[in-house]
Order: sequence, then C-alpha cells, then structure tokens
Amino acid sequence: MMATGILYGVGTGPGDPELITRRAWRLIETTHVIAYPVPDTGDSFARAIASDAIVENAIEIPMVVPMRTGRAPAQSIYDTAARTIATHLDAGNDVVVLCEGDPLFYGSFMYLLARLKDSYDVEIVPGVTSLTACAAAHAHPLVARNDILTILPGPLDDIVLAEKIAAADAVAIMKIGRHMPRLKALLTRLGLEDRALYVSHASLGHQRHLRLEDAPDEAPYFSMILLYKGDDPWIS
Repeated sequence: MMATGILYGVGTGPGDPELITRRAWRLIETTHVIAYPVPDTGDSFARAIASDAIVENAIEIPMVVPMRTGRAPAQSIYDTAARTIATHLDAGNDVVVLCEGDPLFYGSFMYLLARLKDSYDVEIVPGVTSLTACAAAHAHPLVARNDILTILPGPLDDIVLAEKIAAADAVAIMKIGRHMPRLKALLTRLGLEDRALYVSHASLGHQRHLRLEDAPDEAPYFSMILLYKGDDPWIS
C-alpha cells in the first residue's frame, strides 16, 4: 500500500516574510499542496506572508472561514477542509497548512489537527508569534525574573479581565479590534493606562507601536496591548 503523506502545520510568523523560519520556507517551496485560512472578505494573510515560497503549480486549498462569533459555520468549513486534505494525504502527497504566527498559539490549525491527527502523521513547525513580535516592536521585555505572564483575549468582559489583570505580573491582551475603547477605559479605571503599550501590525511596514494612552480608539484585529505591572525600568 502507498504510504500516506504528512500533514505539516507551518507557522508563517507575524507578517514579515523574513521572520518565516528556514524550515518553514523549505517545506512551503518543496510541497505542492498548500492549504490556508481565508476570511470571507479579503485575502489570506497567511498566504500573503508566504507567497514568494509557494511554487507556481502548487495545488491550493483555501479554507474560507466566516469572521463571526458563531462556531457552527467555521466547524463546517474545517470538516470540509479536513476531507479535502485527507484525499491528498491518502494519495501519498504531503500537505502544508499555512498558519499566521504559530500553529498552536490561538491558531485555527488546531481544528484540522483534531480531525486528522489520529489518521495521519502530523508535524508542527513553530512560528514567531505576534506576542514576541509586539514585545520586539517596543524593545520591551514581556516578563522578568519570576514574574508570571497572563495572556487575555480582548472580548472577555470587564469583570473577568479586571480579575485576571489584578492577579497578573504582566499581561498581553490580544484580539483587540472593536474592543479598544472599552479596554482603554478599563485600564484607565484600574490606574494602569500609563503603564500599557500598544502595537498594531507587528513586523510589517505599517506597524504602529505607541503608549496605550497615545493610541487611537480604532484598532485593527491584529493589535495587542502589553502591560508590565512590576518595577519597570523600561517605561520612562
């Protein structure tokens, strides 16, 4: 029997193609079946990052994922994509799934992994995360010594966020988007706005990195707030 192909979950990093690892780049340019998520409006960010590595005759599997809160439509998309990917794996072809940032850090690849890992060999190629890219944008450490870093999704309600922030030494708030005014107001009420840093589009040419108090109220989805609550010699 023909051996099945290998499924690769490949991190493409936060945006700058030069932050794709050498192993990820090699796999992308030598694999002829490439899958990637696509929003229902606009182009695939993961594909755009890796576009120069994708060979001209590659078979591409765009997974159009609706950008809304309901899980059911997205789950149906992953069911269909998993079946399509499985046909290529069964034919003995390796498949690379492009993942923004790192495949297993808030990555949609986990949904394909859950569907395919019991039937096929899977390898993960880690990528540079938006978390570390945002810290690099400010040249600011995420944590120091024995401090604990807490990562929070911005859509959480204020009560939960306030409790988690109070218990943390350092905080990264992700998935900001339309929640920016509320998050700024919350950190102001907590007396922490002047200790918080804001980054959008980390590593890209239109990257913005500001103190949160100077940041605009309109923030893209690809933005983050970093907060260090301890003695911080890096914020002047």
